[in-house]
Amino acid sequence: MDLGLKGANILITGGSKGIGRACAERFADEGANVAICARGQAEIDAAIASLEAKGVKAFGQAVDVADKAALEAWVKAAAEALGGIDVLVANVSALAVDDSEEAWMKGFETDLMHTVRAANAALPWLEQSKQPAITIISSVSGREIDFTGPAYGGFKATLVHYAQGLAYRLAPKMIRANTVSPGNTYFEGGIWQWIEQNNPTLFKQALDLNPTGRMATADEIAKGVVFLSSPASSFTTGTNLVIDGALTKGVQL
Repeated sequence: MDLGLKGANILITGGSKGIGRACAERFADEGANVAICARGQAEIDAAIASLEAKGVKAFGQAVDVADKAALEAWVKAAAEALGGIDVLVANVSALAVDDSEEAWMKGFETDLMHTVRAANAALPWLEQSKQPAITIISSVSGREIDFTGPAYGGFKATLVHYAQGLAYRLAPKMIRANTVSPGNTYFEGGIWQWIEQNNPTLFKQALDLNPTGRMATADEIAKGVVFLSSPASSFTTGTNLVIDGALTKGVQL
C-alpha cells in the first residue's frame, strides 16, 4: 500500500532512539523528510546520517523539550529546513513513574506541555499542508491502573483527552489528531532493557502479564504511528490506537 507520504515533512520529538527513532526510519522509508530533536547531539547525528542515507532531507537539533522557547525554536527551524510541516509526532516522555511531587512536575512539563507547545507551534505550518496530522504517543498506562506511578498514567490519559479535543476543534481545517498507546516496548537502551538488567523480578512480572509472552518492538509501534499519520488513514481522527499485544483488558467503546 502506498501511504502517500513521499515528499511529506515530518517532525518527531525524541527521534534519536526507541519508538521515535523507529518512526523516523519508517517515515524516511516512505520517502518523507524528517526532523528530529533529542537531548544527545551524538545520537542525533547518527540518526540524521541514517535518514539522509535513504535519500530524504533530515534535520536535527539537541533540545530539552521542557524548555518552551527552545522547543518552539526547533519547530520553526525544522519547518524552514524541510520546507513546511505535514505531520507532527509528539513522542517525548519524562518516564516519571515514581509516586512523588517531582514526578508530577516532570510529567506536566515534559509529557503534557511539550505536546501542547509543539502542536501550537506547528499549527501555522499544518494549516498550509494538504495532508496535516498530529499524532501523540500516549501509553496503555493511561487506560488502566498499573505498576507505574499516578503521574505517568494520569498525564498519558490526559494526552488522549487532549488529542480528542484537538481532533474536534481542528476538523474544519482538515487537521487530524490521534494518539497511539503502546504497551511495554523493548529496545536497546530503553527502560525495559534497564529493568531487565537491574530488576529482573519486575521484568518477569511485566512479561508474564502479556498473553503473547513478549513485549513490543519499537518498529511495531512505529508502523502504527506512520499509518495513522499518513493520508492512507485520511478519515481517522480522534482515535486512540492501542498497540499492546492484548496486554490491557479494558474495552474501548
